[in-house]
Amino acid sequence: MTAAAAVRKPLTRAGAIGWSIAFLILGFAFTILFYSGYSLLRYGSVLAGTSGANALGAEYLVSSGWAQLLGFGLATLIIGVAVLKLNAVDLRWREASGGGRARGFGLGLALGVAAAVVALLLALPAGGGWSADQGGFGAYLGRVGLTFAALAAPALSEEVAFRGLPLVLLAGAFGRWPALVTLALVFAVAHGLNPHATPFAIANIALAGILLGVAFFAPGGIWTAFGAHLGWNAALAAADAPVSGLPFTIPFIDHHAGTPVWLTGGAFGPEGGLTATIAIVAAIAVAARWARKGIA
Repeated sequence: MTAAAAVRKPLTRAGAIGWSIAFLILGFAFTILFYSGYSLLRYGSVLAGTSGANALGAEYLVSSGWAQLLGFGLATLIIGVAVLKLNAVDLRWREASGGGRARGFGLGLALGVAAAVVALLLALPAGGGWSADQGGFGAYLGRVGLTFAALAAPALSEEVAFRGLPLVLLAGAFGRWPALVTLALVFAVAHGLNPHATPFAIANIALAGILLGVAFFAPGGIWTAFGAHLGWNAALAAADAPVSGLPFTIPFIDHHAGTPVWLTGGAFGPEGGLTATIAIVAAIAVAARWARKGIA
């Protein structure tokens, strides 16, 4: 057995847990470092970039998303590639055949958009819907395009952090379902401080984490999961609905959640209600079929 083969030997369960924790700590530390550097350059101090108006809005969303993407990307290179000797195929960044990334992203995007639309439509009988708002349709399209771009880095960064290296390591040691459920719970806890979060909302975030974990193991790998994540977030934002408790101001239309909150999600957005539960479960079934049989 060569030295390289010995390094690639499957990790023990303790090893998989240990390296996953180390990855999360290192990625989080790098994220803080990168965002602190951005805040220092942009605002003159670290505190100024993390408080008040500077910790809200599109600029914070984009800058913090890129800081997290760079942070966990660097942690992946250090632990996953340099230390554990995993390659892009192992990490599900590309298929062994070299293709499938664009198709996986596109189908994941369509799945995420479809699930969001179902969640929104199911709320219509409860008073959910839209009314006219200021601004024309051209302004609406422009804002939706900018919002889609702003949401890309945060969505990909969360996939790298929660469905990247740790999911690969834990699935190898414990099996796919125990690994993706565990990381889905961690993913949900990470959203626990979002505005208007409720126990139901956190449960739905965990369910969404399972969906994204299943998508990660479908053809296209992390790109399929990224597409589903971005599609869900972008579709809700385009509908002027909150995304995980974060409001988006979209011209031309004004979204109304409807009641009761346990059904529609209220101020947290559809992710806080039963309509999202139904939509996400249906999306999991589709993604699971892809993962079992390949994308037809």
